[in-house]
Amino acid sequence: MTDPSAHLFWITSRASGVTALVASSAAVLAGLLQSGGVTRIRKRGPELRALHEALSLATLSAIAIHGASLLGDSYLHPSVGQILLPFAGSYRTVFTSVGIIAGYGLAALGLSYYARGRIGAARWRSVHRFTAVFWLAGIVHSLGAGTDAPTWWFLGISVMSAGPALLLLAYRHLPRGRGAPGTALAMGGPKGEGA
Repeated sequence: MTDPSAHLFWITSRASGVTALVASSAAVLAGLLQSGGVTRIRKRGPELRALHEALSLATLSAIAIHGASLLGDSYLHPSVGQILLPFAGSYRTVFTSVGIIAGYGLAALGLSYYARGRIGAARWRSVHRFTAVFWLAGIVHSLGAGTDAPTWWFLGISVMSAGPALLLLAYRHLPRGRGAPGTALAMGGPKGEGA
């Protein structure tokens, strides 16, 4: 058996990347449920809001650990610039860059929650809906740059964690009766505070 300490930073980066995928998927699902039109679920709004906030902060923490732990990786030896700047690194450049952009987008939109009083609630909701785009970009990153992407266990975790949010997001965009596509776009219904 190999010595895990030799690969500690790489293992930490992999684990925190998977954690970010699971936590972000759960956060998006909680946000979609919170802003959805199902009365039974909307009654749980304060609980969902607290869960959504905790999962969002956990996601941002996992993303930070995911990037920072790569600095100690003995195989890639990335610089700070290669971790922070899209298209600066040589490892699966496009997929890694998509992940960097997704991380910045999730951080900006997630943390904007704390400035929504200054931004204005309606404006904040309309901008926060783009969280789904950055979450999807994070999924693309994990499938394209992740070393575990082709493994059965990673694909299983990905489907189980992201699948429900993907289905609900797709449902929200399907034309149905009076609610044409885009009326309750992605991350926030007309009355809820959104995800």
